[in-house]
Amino acid sequence: MVETLHIASGDIAGGSLVKSGLPGEVFVWHDILYDGPRCPGWPDEKYLNARAVFLEKATGDGLDRWRVLETLHNQYRKLAEAAVDKHIVLWFDACLFDQSMLAHILTCLLHLGARGVELLCVDAFPGIAPFHGLGQIQPDQLASLYGNRRLVTETQFQFAVRVDEAFATQDSGVLTELSKTTNAPLPWIPAAVVRWLQECPNPVTGLGRLEELALAAIRAGCETPSKIFTSVAAADAPPHFWGDITLWAKINALAEREPPLVRIDGPMDRLPQWESEVPINDFTIKALPNQGIE
Repeated sequence: MVETLHIASGDIAGGSLVKSGLPGEVFVWHDILYDGPRCPGWPDEKYLNARAVFLEKATGDGLDRWRVLETLHNQYRKLAEAAVDKHIVLWFDACLFDQSMLAHILTCLLHLGARGVELLCVDAFPGIAPFHGLGQIQPDQLASLYGNRRLVTETQFQFAVRVDEAFATQDSGVLTELSKTTNAPLPWIPAAVVRWLQECPNPVTGLGRLEELALAAIRAGCETPSKIFTSVAAADAPPHFWGDITLWAKINALAEREPPLVRIDGPMDRLPQWESEVPINDFTIKALPNQGIE
């Protein structure tokens, strides 16, 4: 029998898949493929090194670039090996984070000549609202979805190549076209691209959507990271592409602007964006006087 490799985008979802009882190995892919320097399609060493540097910076030096580089090498090696003799099943959400990753992995699998790839993209589950992703679904519930998987078509592979190139090059014209696509072969892509375009800096304020939501929460009186997170999560339409690491980075960016829009008080002058011995709610964030940004 051909062994199955389940590829998912999140550690929580991956852990639930392991517990689901489904046969095969579970592999979790790690990268922020809607942002940062990269080339379309299968990477070269220059791209991998650039990604490692970017991800180190994106996590506030919480991840060491050499550890990241090792992880990236392992991921692509795993994919190349699986393309030869594994039954590959992709598990993804409808959010920007997952959809950009899905497009990239499909593009790489096409490059490797893989066929017979199956996809489960989950954008809702009975009884879970608001639905943000597979991490909310219990192991037995994930197992119940397995029969919904569908073979990835050639049209979907080719569409993924276009999407992956658009994210890699950050071509605003192509991204705008993709955001307006009707009957897309991967139907969750247009909404994901719309959400990414909202992160483009506002020409008046210079803030992206997530920064605007964080600033609004702070100005409304949310002063601890957990309260800010709760407020922003309620204000942003699901599914969310971001987690706490991304939100803390946006708050840090608000504090580092010139002039700053917020002040961070706590054991450090920045919120930790990765594992830290300092409890996150030892910090308070205060809005500074209006700097002309409403």
